[in-house]
Amino acid sequence: MLNQLTRTHRISILLATAAVVVAVPLAGCGSSGNGSSSSSQASTTAPSTSTTAAVASNSSCGSSTASAAGASEAASTATGDIPDNQNFLTFKNPSGGYSISYPEGWARSGNGNDVTFRNMGNTITIKVAPGPQPTPASVAAELKTEAASDPCLTPGTPQATTVGPNQVVKVTYSTQGQKSPLTGQRPKISVDRYVYSKGGKVATVDLATPVGVDNVDAYRMISESFRWS
Repeated sequence: MLNQLTRTHRISILLATAAVVVAVPLAGCGSSGNGSSSSSQASTTAPSTSTTAAVASNSSCGSSTASAAGASEAASTATGDIPDNQNFLTFKNPSGGYSISYPEGWARSGNGNDVTFRNMGNTITIKVAPGPQPTPASVAAELKTEAASDPCLTPGTPQATTVGPNQVVKVTYSTQGQKSPLTGQRPKISVDRYVYSKGGKVATVDLATPVGVDNVDAYRMISESFRWS
């Protein structure tokens, strides 16, 4: 009878030990499963965040016109209109080899082959470089290159035309300006590009103004005033 009780006691101990041994791996599997689930969740969350950032980046172009603040800023840019009684001066650039009219009072920066005039969001940029006579195809290719570094640039269709005494290639394209410190919006900019050439030199003149500002007549006069010296 004693022996039978001893064997029964030993069997109970063995069964209890086995239960503990089995429980440990099962607990480990549960922990591993939870870790796997967390890892899987993290891996699906990361691309979602990346995608959201990419969408936000792409949608930044043109966002200035999608809100009341953007509309307000577009209205305020009307103060950038060049008045009908504006006085114009002639800028002569001997090193660049040209002359051009510009509105009196506009700030000038740069020199030589790269000159810019600025006033109230409007800019006139003149860049001179050696090169062959431009064609609509070559101007389109240049804009395509610029668009690679400016995702907001939307080019138009270049056309050969006559401006003043010059045969030029003209194209209108749009982009966005710097963020306004007042509204936090980036104003849409319209740019008339005129490409002049003579004797192996090419002058690219960009006349830029915020959308909503009417400088058509003044900019036409400026483009017609360009002369090679």
